Amino acid sequence: MANQTAIESSPAVGRAIRQFADLPGPRGLPIVGNILQMHQGRAHQDVEAWAQRYGPYFKFRLGSRHFLGVTDHENLITVLRDRPEGFRRTVRLEQVIREMGMEPGVFAANGDAWRRQRRLVMSAFDPTHVRAYFPTLLTVTRRLHRRWQAAAAADDSIDLRADLMRYTVDGVAGLAFGSEINTLEGGSEVIQNHLDQILPAIFRRVLAPLPYWRYLKSHADRHLPESVAAINVAVQGFIAAARKRMKGNPELIDRPSNLLEAMIAAAERESGAVSDAEIAGNVFTMLLAGEDTTANTLAWLIWLLFKNPPALEQCRDEVRRTFAELSSMTPESIASLDYLEACANEAMRLKPVAPTILNEALRDTTIGDVRIKAGTIVWLVLRHDTLDERFFPNPNAFEPRRWLAAGVHGSDSAKRIAMPFGGGPRICPGRYLALLEIKMAMAMLLGQFDLKSVATSDERDPAEYLALTMAPVGLRMRVRERQQEQRSN
Repeated sequence: MANQTAIESSPAVGRAIRQFADLPGPRGLPIVGNILQMHQGRAHQDVEAWAQRYGPYFKFRLGSRHFLGVTDHENLITVLRDRPEGFRRTVRLEQVIREMGMEPGVFAANGDAWRRQRRLVMSAFDPTHVRAYFPTLLTVTRRLHRRWQAAAAADDSIDLRADLMRYTVDGVAGLAFGSEINTLEGGSEVIQNHLDQILPAIFRRVLAPLPYWRYLKSHADRHLPESVAAINVAVQGFIAAARKRMKGNPELIDRPSNLLEAMIAAAERESGAVSDAEIAGNVFTMLLAGEDTTANTLAWLIWLLFKNPPALEQCRDEVRRTFAELSSMTPESIASLDYLEACANEAMRLKPVAPTILNEALRDTTIGDVRIKAGTIVWLVLRHDTLDERFFPNPNAFEPRRWLAAGVHGSDSAKRIAMPFGGGPRICPGRYLALLEIKMAMAMLLGQFDLKSVATSDERDPAEYLALTMAPVGLRMRVRERQQEQRSN
């Protein structure tokens, strides 16, 4: 058939092709399917449990939508590479974002719209631009340092995730929009308060079997328009500021200094290159992706290090050997922190903030040994092979050295299995910025403070809560500032 293709990979060699209907999977109910077997905030864990029970390929249903669960890392990357021709973001994602009153950016876009926007986004976040942004990011890191200095002096408990989200929002706003915002030293009404309302709502609605919010609104649904309006006001403010800068400095049309200016310049140079709606959608996307993912990764990393004192000590020693004060931070010194980067990679293996990726098949196709129809949603279970002892010995342990194979920075074999930034053409464009922000924040923390505690109120491991990204619940930190003479020795 002309509209049929096959995704070839080694697991299917020599095996008979199975039909989707013949796959194992959890028994569902009429109309709603398996939605009642998914718990709010724990959908990823429910699907991971099904993978353990039913194997590398299994089926389930949410309302009228059929899902194929896939765990094998070779087929995960094959699917990710077959985008946007063979797979796309689910149609529901774009519909939900638009219905909420926002515009989808490169994260939710598909087809030609994605291709147009992707080129600009990748260029804005390439290593050269990120490196040039280092001085401004250092200023943001100093703000976080001052905030934690005040907490240490008062022996206050720090809401770890909230502070780290302030840090990442301030960071991405400068690089992507050229806007100076200071949520770290501002008041309580900050952008991430509204993003915290929007992100869970998007995830709930994407998975919901029926559009319940149109008929019966929860407390969160009733307050959602207020948050959407606040974010839209912020987005239009960033755009207006950029246009004003560019009017005052026409050279920015030919040499834009950030993503927002590049999109505006493209729109003015070439009709149809990027629309005003797409510009607004990408400002929202950068706030969304730049705030939540990096902040949650940092929070998980700090907790995992505190739980593993030998790794914490080695990471702290590496940082303190490299520089004593924030003023001595340079791109080169940050890049030299190989063990810290290994710790970040290990944290992302154990606690990936994107443990699942959903893609919709654009055509009839075969994944592994399973034939599926166009429109089937493939639920990629990224945290399966990464916790398999066939690929990672002692898989549940925090062992950063596994990322330092043979003394070479980064283990290629491990990176082929663990994919915290996704893979293929739609790999996360902000990964260079994310890693730099992670290493700078951690270098500041370990170099300037000693950790007194990193824990939840009940001293249990923090629960994983999935709302587009996977966050630790209730994690708080206490720190003690190192004395000047200690830092000088």
